Amino acid sequence: MVRVSVLNDALKSMYNAEKRGKRQVMIRPSSKVRYIGEFEYVDDHRSGKIVVELNGRLNKCGVISPRFDVGVKEIEGWTARLLPSRQVGSWIINLMYILPPDLQFGYIVLTTSAGIMDHEEARRKNVGGKVLGFFY
Repeated sequence: MVRVSVLNDALKSMYNAEKRGKRQVMIRPSSKVRYIGEFEYVDDHRSGKIVVELNGRLNKCGVISPRFDVGVKEIEGWTARLLPSRQVGSWIINLMYILPPDLQFGYIVLTTSAGIMDHEEARRKNVGGKVLGFFY
């Protein structure tokens, strides 16, 4: 089975288990871009903790506050401001104000009317939203 949206699948599994009267549900964590590995919930008899296995690929991450509204046409500008570009010749950077997506790396996380997604998926679906954060 192909999982289209990990968050949607997790919430739907919890909803279905609750409706059937189950006390627990197993949700498989995943990372499409492999920045994190497995994670585990640890009950410390207070609020609980989540232990996340890191893969050593995360260079920087951050939260954008306040959450700015971003239209579809403005996504490229936010990408240029928040994400670093790959090392390319300076003459290419001088010719283009905004680098094409294949010369950038990392992701901007947006919350949209179609759900939480990265900037590339939002551009493909032609939806805007609010910027939650970024990582690369």
